[in-house]
Amino acid sequence: MTPFDIGLIMTGVLLVLVVFGVRVAFAAAFVGLVGMIAIFSMRMGFERGFMVALKMAGTIPHSKSVTYALSVLPTFILIGFLAYYAGLTKHLFEASKRWLGWLPGGMAIGTVFATAGFAAVSGASTATSAVFARVAIPEMLKAGYSPRLSAAVVAAGGTLASLIPPSAILVIYAILVEESVGKLLMAGFLPGVVSVIIYGLIIYFMAKWKGGAPAIGGFTWGQRFSAVPGTLPIIGVILIIFSSLYFGFATPTEAGSLGAFVVLLTAFYKGMRTKQLFQALHETARLTVMIFTLIWGVLVYVRFLGFAGLPDAFKDFIVGLDYAPLLIVICILLGYAVLGMFMDAIGMLVLTLPVVFPAIIALNGGPDVSAADSALGMSGAACAIWFGIIVVKMAELCLITPPIGLNCFVVSGVRPDIPVQEVFRGCMPFFVADVVTVAVLVAFPAIITILPSLM
Repeated sequence: MTPFDIGLIMTGVLLVLVVFGVRVAFAAAFVGLVGMIAIFSMRMGFERGFMVALKMAGTIPHSKSVTYALSVLPTFILIGFLAYYAGLTKHLFEASKRWLGWLPGGMAIGTVFATAGFAAVSGASTATSAVFARVAIPEMLKAGYSPRLSAAVVAAGGTLASLIPPSAILVIYAILVEESVGKLLMAGFLPGVVSVIIYGLIIYFMAKWKGGAPAIGGFTWGQRFSAVPGTLPIIGVILIIFSSLYFGFATPTEAGSLGAFVVLLTAFYKGMRTKQLFQALHETARLTVMIFTLIWGVLVYVRFLGFAGLPDAFKDFIVGLDYAPLLIVICILLGYAVLGMFMDAIGMLVLTLPVVFPAIIALNGGPDVSAADSALGMSGAACAIWFGIIVVKMAELCLITPPIGLNCFVVSGVRPDIPVQEVFRGCMPFFVADVVTVAVLVAFPAIITILPSLM
C-alpha cells in the first residue's frame, strides 16, 4: 500500500465520520494523526513512526496559534458581540426602516441593509441572523409581512457577514492558503455590495409580484435624519477598518482592536453594564476557541495530506483535463454547492482548500503567472484572491440550504413560531440571488480584484 492509497482511504474515513456527526475538528485531527502513523510506520517501523507522527501532530496547535494573522479573529468577533450588547443593531434597523420603508418590501430591504451594516462590524453569520431575528422579525410581522419572507430575509441577510469585511471566514481562508488577510478582506467589500443590491432587487420584485410585503410610510424627513446619529458608531468602525486596510496604516489586527475599542466606548456610553461586558467577552472567547480548535484539527489533516501526496495528485488531474479552464472551475463550484448541503461553511472550506486551492492556481498557470499568460485572465496573486471570494460566496449557500442550513435553524430557534421548513422555503429566492451573484463575480472578476490591486 502506498502513501497515496492511505490518503484516499483516510479521506474516505473522514467523510464517513463527518456524515455520522463527528465534529470536523476532531474527525480531521484523528484521521490526520492515524494517517501519519500509517505512513511513517511503513517507512521506519511502527514504534518510531508512531512517535514521529505524534510529535509532529503535537507541534501544530502551538506553532499555528502563535501566528500573528490569527490574532485578528478575536478582535473582529469581539466587535460584533459588543455592538449587539450596546444595542447598535436596533439603531441600524430603525434607520433602515425609516429610509427604505416606503418601497414595496421596503422593511425587508431595510433589514438586508441593516444586516449588511452589522455584518461590517460582526463577521459572524449566525450571530447576525440571531440578532436580527429578535429585532427585525417582530417589526415585519407587525407591518403585515408574511412569516416566511420575514424569517428568510433575516437568514439570508446573515450570510452577508461571511463576505463583507471583517469576515472571520475570509481570515481563515487567508491563513489556510497563506494569502494576505488585508487584501482578502478588501476584496470582499464590492462583492458584498453587489450581494446586497441583488437581495434588495429580489425582495422588491417579489413584493410587486406576490405582495405580502407592504410599503411602510408616514416617516417625515426629520424622523429619517433623526435616526442617523444612532448608526454613526457602526459607520465609524466601518470607516476605521476600511481605511486602515486600504491605506495600510494599520494591520488587520490593529484595525480590529481599534474598532473594538470604539464600540466598547459606545457601549459604555449607552449604558452597558459589567455583566453584559462579561457576556460579550465570554461569547467572544467561546467562538474564538471553536474556530482555533477547528483550525488545529484541520491542519493536522493537511499535514497528513502533504505526506500522502493527494494535493499534487489532484492538481495534476485537474490540469490534465481536456476542458476549458472556466468550465472546470464551474464544476468545482457546483461541487461546493452540493457539499454545502451536508457541511457547515468553515468545515467545508478547511477540508477542501488544501486540495482544491493548489489545483485552481495550477489551472490558471501557477502562482507567478501574469494575467496575459494565464488561463483565467488574471495573475496568480489575483486568482488566489478571486477564488477566495468566490468560494466563500459558495459557502454562504450552505447557510440557507437544507438539510444543514445553519442560519435557517438559528432563525427558527429564535422564533419557534416559524417552522424551519418555512424558513428554508422562503430562502429559495435568495439562493437564486446568490447563484446570480456568483455568476456576476465569475463573469466580471474585476469586481473582486480592483480594490486589492490598488492597495
